[in-house]
Amino acid sequence: MLDKVLIANRGEIALRILRACKELGIRTVAVHSKADRELMHVRLADEAVCIGPAASAQSYLNIPALISAAEVTDSSAIHPGYGFLSENADFAEQVERSGFTFIGPRAETIRLMGDKVSAIAAMKKAGVPTVPGSNGPLGDDEGEILATARRIGYPVIIKAAAGGGGRGMRVVHAEGHLLSAVTVTRTEAHSAFGDGTVYMEKFLEKPRHVEVQVLADGQGNAIHLYDRDCSLQRRHQKVLEEAPAPGLDPDARAQVLKACTDACIEIGYRGAGTFEFLYEDGQFFFIEMNTRVQVEHPVTEMVTGVDIVREQLRIASGLPLSITQDEVELNGHAFECRINAEDARTFMPSPGKVTLYHPPGGLGVRMDSHVYTGYSVPPHYDSLIGKLITWGADRETALTRMRNALDELLVEGIKTNTDLHKDLVRDGYFQQGGVNIHYLEKKLGL
Repeated sequence: MLDKVLIANRGEIALRILRACKELGIRTVAVHSKADRELMHVRLADEAVCIGPAASAQSYLNIPALISAAEVTDSSAIHPGYGFLSENADFAEQVERSGFTFIGPRAETIRLMGDKVSAIAAMKKAGVPTVPGSNGPLGDDEGEILATARRIGYPVIIKAAAGGGGRGMRVVHAEGHLLSAVTVTRTEAHSAFGDGTVYMEKFLEKPRHVEVQVLADGQGNAIHLYDRDCSLQRRHQKVLEEAPAPGLDPDARAQVLKACTDACIEIGYRGAGTFEFLYEDGQFFFIEMNTRVQVEHPVTEMVTGVDIVREQLRIASGLPLSITQDEVELNGHAFECRINAEDARTFMPSPGKVTLYHPPGGLGVRMDSHVYTGYSVPPHYDSLIGKLITWGADRETALTRMRNALDELLVEGIKTNTDLHKDLVRDGYFQQGGVNIHYLEKKLGL
């Protein structure tokens, strides 16, 4: 088992990783910016190292500072959490070259899945269903670009190969706008990601966002932990998630679950990962793979009983998976509401001091948060301050518990988006299950 883990992150995910380490008897090192001295995991870690000022580029994204912190504390491994450097292949490579274990996939796997074109090619080879598209990056031949769009059928979407988070995408509904859209997307992609490579896919008009959680030990063993629905999104950012995804075609579901585990073995995957799909008319279409733990991993843990972060730590220690596919049982239903320090109507960030914090409780209620009364939410980072998760034997029970839990949650001194969640869990269409990825923005009038 790993001896000491440096947690290269902040907030609730850093605290989540620390707790998993403590359960396994692994010592912990918390790194933090000057603005984050009062974070809960910094208080609880065995050691803490300040790695720079508030700006992320000078602290949490500062690779030399992180490596140095690992060296001076004699850490054996680094856990990147999510966001920041978690899917940075260069970081993973430098961690390993410096003699530490990177708790995640190999650098070459991160590169493979980080480039959308190579990821789609790899998934096609492994038998994972993909969206009809250009079968590679678009060239400069305008006639070929037009012919590709005609073959796929309008509307199409132009995407940056190095894109993510909803950036570097442009939908085209008619041929007359195609070539200019390709040019503009290339320019934006080069500016945002340093890579102007773009590709084309069929644009699905009313899909759901369904993803499959996987674990693989890099020793030939891979399992899935079923699926999640993450369709309630605003500007391509998830707001509320649930597991399992309701109303899926059972045959298509079974096929895609198996295809995901087969793909993990095919590419030699190691660690936790998530295959993201668009789901429409009973069909799955692969869009990308996230090579890290997800924000929404708790809903999967609640319905399977598998501790995903614990498995990450075990795999990084060189141990095989502690559970087989036959032992994974789906039990009940779970929801997660992302609680952000922001205005529920305008979505403007709301940093400041938390004068009162009271998390909800009761059977089937879990609150993952680093917040406490007296904590000051800094203005420098993502506005996520916690995740409220509820479980029930069925979807309606889990949803009822979420309604009650949201009513119990108290956060004073700053604004939060709790009222938005209260509205969503009482929304008639959402209660029926299966809303598409455009539903929330239409509801909000965006």
